[in-house]
Amino acid sequence: MTMKTQTEIKKIMVLSVSAGAGHVRAAQAIIETAGLKFPGLKIIHHDVMELVPRLFKQLYADSYIKIVDRHPALWGFMYDKMDRREDDNSKLKRLRTVIESFNTKKLAKEITTLCPDTIICTHFLPAELISRMIRKEKIHIPCWVQVTDFDIHGLWIHTNMAGYFAASREVAWRIKDRGIPEDQIHVTGIPISPVFSRDYPIKELKAKLNIDPGKFILLMMSGGLGVGGPHELAERLLELDINCQIICLAGKNKKLLENLNQLALKFPGKLFPMGFTKTIEQVMAVSDLAISKPGGLTTSECLAMGLPMIVISPIPGQEERNADYLLENGVALKAHDAAGLEYKVKELLKNPEQLKKMSQNALDTAMPKAAEKVLKIVIKKGTEQ
Repeated sequence: MTMKTQTEIKKIMVLSVSAGAGHVRAAQAIIETAGLKFPGLKIIHHDVMELVPRLFKQLYADSYIKIVDRHPALWGFMYDKMDRREDDNSKLKRLRTVIESFNTKKLAKEITTLCPDTIICTHFLPAELISRMIRKEKIHIPCWVQVTDFDIHGLWIHTNMAGYFAASREVAWRIKDRGIPEDQIHVTGIPISPVFSRDYPIKELKAKLNIDPGKFILLMMSGGLGVGGPHELAERLLELDINCQIICLAGKNKKLLENLNQLALKFPGKLFPMGFTKTIEQVMAVSDLAISKPGGLTTSECLAMGLPMIVISPIPGQEERNADYLLENGVALKAHDAAGLEYKVKELLKNPEQLKKMSQNALDTAMPKAAEKVLKIVIKKGTEQ
């Protein structure tokens, strides 16, 4: 049994899951912020999928990517189905508990060995596992949960947590409605890297990226793994008679990048394909409008950069809720298909005042210092214990 008696927070374990890129990026944002703002703090980060057998990772994380890309309607059904409260004594719940416990023994050992002062989870799986460990008195370490979408789902709600960090006031309200005490819920936003809070020399960056300073810049993003159909959408927009250049990100999808490079040959000087980049903030800085799926982290980054969005193909469930949040706050439009995207791009190009208003709304809605707020709360609560 791991016991914690000290009150000063010196060592924090951050646990993420690489089912999609957002949960890991939120964890990395907390680590970066700690290094800048809390130099005496030691942060240990683990992607839980690196501590489980390969088969479990394939079933848990890799299958998620395939389902949301190839069968989004199925994911929507599963999302709603899993949102219902499970009976702890049901056969399905007991079976899932046994499978998860068996495949995550290495995580439990790692926590016991490293003995952090507190834990922050950016995914619901480690939160559930730790909740179970605390209930069985295997560990006595405060555990916090960082929700990474503008939505809350039943899989995030667990007993024995020290507290929850919510993306918005509405999400906090809905967490409370699910039985979490109000004093354990904090509205912080979603942690993003500090680089999205900086000012950038736009003229110099455009020269660096070979961008024409007189063109309207469209940024097309498809997520870190390059899922979706950006090749077809880019081609449709490139065929329009509009004064713009398109930066299209392929993420880690090599086949997509090859297709985009071939397409760029047909439209010289108009399409700029890019693979995975570690300087997405610079690309956002030179862009006037983002066309993207509304993941929680991507959404938060665009808000911080004051970058208006057209959201496309949101995954049923969490991304649909993220899209609703953007639309309600006047920072995005939604395109249901390629024709709708073409129409909305052309209309926005004719209405620069609307774009300016959307950009200001984004800045007003943004919470770029979420990671700093999270760490301050964790440290403060730790010293109060």
